[in-house]
Parts: sequence; structure tokens; C-alpha cells
Amino acid sequence: MKLSDFSYNLGKNQIARFPVSPRDSALMMVLNRADNTIEHKVFSDIVDYMNKGDVLVVNKTKVMQARLYGSKERTNAKIEVFVLRELNKEENIWDVIVDPARKVRIGNRIYFNDNLWCEVIDNTTSRGRTVRFNNDSKDIFDAIEKIGLTPLPPYIKREAVPEDKENYQTVFAQVDGSVAAPTAGLHFTSELVEKIKKKGVKIVPVILHIGLGTFRSVEVEDLTKHKMDSEYFEIPQESAEIINNAINSKKNIFVTGTSATRALESSVTADGLVKANYGWTDKFIFPPYDFKITKKLITNFHMPESTLLMLVAAFADYDFMMKAYKKALKEKYRFLSYGDAMLIL
Repeated sequence: MKLSDFSYNLGKNQIARFPVSPRDSALMMVLNRADNTIEHKVFSDIVDYMNKGDVLVVNKTKVMQARLYGSKERTNAKIEVFVLRELNKEENIWDVIVDPARKVRIGNRIYFNDNLWCEVIDNTTSRGRTVRFNNDSKDIFDAIEKIGLTPLPPYIKREAVPEDKENYQTVFAQVDGSVAAPTAGLHFTSELVEKIKKKGVKIVPVILHIGLGTFRSVEVEDLTKHKMDSEYFEIPQESAEIINNAINSKKNIFVTGTSATRALESSVTADGLVKANYGWTDKFIFPPYDFKITKKLITNFHMPESTLLMLVAAFADYDFMMKAYKKALKEKYRFLSYGDAMLIL
């Protein structure tokens, strides 16, 4: 398959700029692969598709308040520092992007407030820098949480508001590390989670910390030549055991989002089970692909020519997915991070 196969015309009016409230009142398009049918539901109906003994896999990554604004020492030039990931916890060394990059050189210090500053110790790309935060702030995640702004996706095209700090975070979020939300999880509410548990469905966490690569354009027509950014993932031992027991018992594995899917499909044993694991993955899933763990997929509606769209096409079947997207556009579904949901059975 080629990059151009995943092009479609997404009007700006169908890109959701704010979420619906409550979260689980979002529309949900249900694709049934067995008979190629499409139903229109709301997300709270998802519990009706689950049975006792099934497993719901969620990504418990937490979005960092990654957008920091500071002043360069001496000149007081205003600098945006977008934190990407922690490189060395002991020394508070981080990978960041700076803007305007031409003003930020090795040795410069950027001050955010009286308690927090960073010093540039290396250049990584044209806008990328490696920085060391001051040791006075032992917990950099906590310091960032207090002063940073929510890193809304670029396509939302508005400034973050205070409500985004909660809205752009799933109810499963526990472990700091992402610069983008695992958006399929945004549709769950605490009440809906309780209904799912009462039905006898086990909710199991994995982690995949989502990086800026999720928004990066694919620049090659031949998809086999595309290289994904590496992202950190963890599959706890307990989660692996619960998933494998369900697989062996012929129960359904509902996976919430493309990030959790990539984590699971990055750690598969020879006999088709998931392996407890942690590390980095640059796994790129596009058609054709034989999914080993994911049996049912919960996802959002994705950007044209995106790697997320390609993963969904591999799962749903390309022609069926494109038919569903055409219908979603016609029926005025809301697209992207704050948009509506899709359940693929």
C-alpha cells in the first residue's frame, strides 16, 4: 500500500476543537468485520458489546503539561520549551524542543520562575536541545505540572484553556510521560468504567508514552521505507497474565487505542501470547498485518495519511475502513483527539 491510499478530504469544520460533555456521550461508529455492517451508537453503549471474562486494555500514560514558557538569561528573550522526555532522572536531563531555536545555544540558561530553570547542554536537531534542569527541583514532573500548559495537538488550532488540563487526560492516567493523549481513552468516564467492571470485564493497564512522532507526517510514498519514532512502553506481568488467560479462554481482548495496540503487538511470544516486557518500540503497523493480541479495537477518527489511520486500516480492512470514513464525514462525526469514537468488532 502507498501513502496516497490513505488520503481523504477532512474539512476543518469536522475537527473537534472541544470535547463533548459528558465524555461518554460522544458518538460511536460500530464496525462489524464479520458481516461488514456499520451501526451508529453513543460511546456509553460500548458496555453492551462486552461480556463477562472479556478484557479491556487501557494505556495509563499521563500527559505532561509539556509546554513551558521562560526567559533567556541576560536578554530576557521569551523562549518556549516543549519537554519531550526525561533522559536521566538522577541528573534531571531532558530532551526538549525550543522556539525560537536561533536564540538558544549551548550554555544558555532559561528561567521559568524563581525555583525552576534549565541549562542547554547539547543541540540534537534544528529545534531540539538537551537540557539539564536545576537540582533544586527534585521532581521535575511535579514542577512541570504546576507551571506548564496542556500540549494540545497542532490541528486543534487554539490556545489551551484551564479545562484542557483535565479534558486532555484519560481517567486511567497515572504515569507521567506523554506529550499527547491516548485519545481513544478520553471517552471513558468513571461511571462507565464501573459499569464495565460490574459486567465482569477486567480492565488491565499497559503503558506507551506517546511522543511528538504521532503528529509527524509520513514523507515517503512507499510505506515500507517509513521509520517510526521510538516510544517507551511497559507491559506489567499481571496485565500479561490476565490477557493471556483471556486469550486461552477464547474471550475478547478490547484494546483502547493505537498506542496500547502497538505496545501489545510489540511484545508477542511465538505461540501468540503477550509477553511482560518494557523498553522502546518503533513498530509500524500498516496493511497487511496479522494482529496477534488485539481482538476488538476502540479508536478515534484519524488524520489523512497518518500512521494511526494505517494501523486502523490494517485492523478493519482497508476498503471497509474507507467506506466507514466516507460515511462518518457524511454523517458529521467529529474527528481527531476531541472527536467521536469507533469500535471495530
